[in-house]
Amino acid sequence: MARFVVLLRGVNVGKGNRVPMAAFKALLEGLGHTEVKTLQSSGNAVFTSTGRAPHRHAAAIAAAVQAAFGVTTPVIVKSAAEFAAAVQEATPLVPPEADPARFLVAFAPDAAALEALQPLTALAQAPERLVVGEAAAYLYCPGGVLDSPVGAALLGKAGRAVTSRNWATVRKLAALL
Repeated sequence: MARFVVLLRGVNVGKGNRVPMAAFKALLEGLGHTEVKTLQSSGNAVFTSTGRAPHRHAAAIAAAVQAAFGVTTPVIVKSAAEFAAAVQEATPLVPPEADPARFLVAFAPDAAALEALQPLTALAQAPERLVVGEAAAYLYCPGGVLDSPVGAALLGKAGRAVTSRNWATVRKLAALL
């Protein structure tokens, strides 16, 4: 049995793409996953499964979310080891303990989607910083995500294949694993 994190992109933000977390938990359990725990209302969950392939879990969950809720959205699934690697890789940027909402971790379904974020590094204006690592991309925006050109790009068209979570949420998900 292996543990996984599932992240839905752009759900429960505003009035569109509604996925109730209790129903999402039931959906995951209906797919045969166990020890399902959701976190917050933005499409975060951890689960245990006999299956080992994150990309297969992502495809099955995406299809189930579309069928159950009418929501078509990127679904990122990371194994516990992949998620832990992303958390540990973030340390070169030293996430701010005082304001973790200004430090984002962007998770991608594969290396190509992650590498596609590399051009966004040119948009960062000091003291803002974007680092594309092997496990995830990391954005520190002391002026706030919404005032950041990189943040706007990640939330918009350039970042549509990835999903990001702030450092506080990442740490909570790591604890749930």
